[in-house]
Amino acid sequence: MMRVHASAVAFGPRGVLIQGASGSGKSSLALQLIRMGATLISDDQTELYLQNDTLWGRAPDTIAGLIEARGLGLLHADAAPAPICAAVDLDTIETERLPPQRSIKLLDREVPQLHKVESPAWPAALAQYLISGRSDPE
Repeated sequence: MMRVHASAVAFGPRGVLIQGASGSGKSSLALQLIRMGATLISDDQTELYLQNDTLWGRAPDTIAGLIEARGLGLLHADAAPAPICAAVDLDTIETERLPPQRSIKLLDREVPQLHKVESPAWPAALAQYLISGRSDPE
């Protein structure tokens, strides 16, 4: 098991780990995705573990089902552990229109790594990525 400074949400069985420095927007992105139908895995601290050779994320018991909303406080949210299928790095801005596939190793498992896109449509695009995946040219 490994604890990381990250939030995480899932669309069905496909979770995304949202990493970044304090104040980078981890909780804000998680809240936007929750409003689009995602389920909270954890906010601010996520425990990563392997189950049946699959990388999973869950909340520490002390913060399970809670998410911070700046200016409002801690909010309740339905939450559940889920497999982690991608990681977002909010500290790195994506500069390519069609970026290459990147990956990050977490507990010896490679998962796709995505960089932050500065576009109002990016949370919706990220949701679609988690729901349906990415089409890459042969």
